[in-house]
Amino acid sequence: MGVFSTEIKHFLGGIFMDVDIILDAGHGGFDNGASYMGRAEKDDVLRLTLAVGAKLKEAGYHVYYTRTTDIYNSPTEKAALANLSGGKYFISFHRNSGMEDNLYNGVQTLVYQHDPTVDTLAENINRHLEQVGFKNLGVEEVPGLIVLRKTEMPAVLVETGFLNSDIDNQLFDEKFDAIVDAIVAGIEESIPLSAQEIPEQYYVQTGLFKYDVNAAYQLERLQILGFDGTIHYEEPYYGVWIGKPKNLDEAVLLQDELRQKGYSTLIVSV
Repeated sequence: MGVFSTEIKHFLGGIFMDVDIILDAGHGGFDNGASYMGRAEKDDVLRLTLAVGAKLKEAGYHVYYTRTTDIYNSPTEKAALANLSGGKYFISFHRNSGMEDNLYNGVQTLVYQHDPTVDTLAENINRHLEQVGFKNLGVEEVPGLIVLRKTEMPAVLVETGFLNSDIDNQLFDEKFDAIVDAIVAGIEESIPLSAQEIPEQYYVQTGLFKYDVNAAYQLERLQILGFDGTIHYEEPYYGVWIGKPKNLDEAVLLQDELRQKGYSTLIVSV
C-alpha cells in the first residue's frame, strides 16, 4: 500500500497529465506470475513494457507505467491508478502458461467484452506479433479480470507467448526488438496521434525586443557562452529563443541554467 499511496499523491500533485496510454507490466514483487526453468513472467513483461513505452514516447505518445521496477500493486490498485491518470487506453502485458510444458504456444489478447475499439487494438497487436513468428490465438473475452473490468478506459491484456513454451521463449529472446516494434505498430495503427496530440516543441525565451539588432546582440552574447538559439519574430517583437529541449523537463533545466547566468527567461512552446 505504501507504493500505491505515493503514486496517488503524485497524481493529486498534478505530475501526470494528458496520458494517452497506460502500460501495465503484470505481476511484480512477491508475485512472479508464471515460472518456468528459472524464468519469471514478471521479469519478461517488465522488460517488454519499458521497451514498448520508450518506443511510444519516441513516437510522441504520453505514456504512464503502473510499475517500472520489481514492485507489487494489486490488480485493483493498478486499475485505480489507471483511472486516476485520466489515460485514454490501458494495455497490460503478461505471458501465458499452459497446463503442461510445451503443450501450447502463441500470442493471445484478452478483453473485458468485445467492442470495436478494444477488438481493433487487440487484433492489430496480434496480427503484427503473428508476423514476427507467433501463432495467433485470437482475441478472447474474459470478464473476470480486474484490470480489464475495473479500468474506465478501453483495456486489453496481451499474452505475449507462453512462458512454458520453448518455441515462444526462443522467439521472445531472439526477436525481442522485433516484438517491441510489432506491438508499437499495432498500437500506432489503432491509436493514431491526433494533430492536438503531436508533442509540443519547447524553447526558452531570453528576451523580447522591438528592434532586430538588439535581439541579434542578445543572441550573440548567449552563443559566446555556448548556447544555441534563434530569433523568432512575431509582430511587433523579436524574441530570442534558446535551445530545442526534447520535453518540458529539459526546458526547465535549461531555464534554470540561464537564470543562474543572470538572464530573465520564459518557456515557450510551439
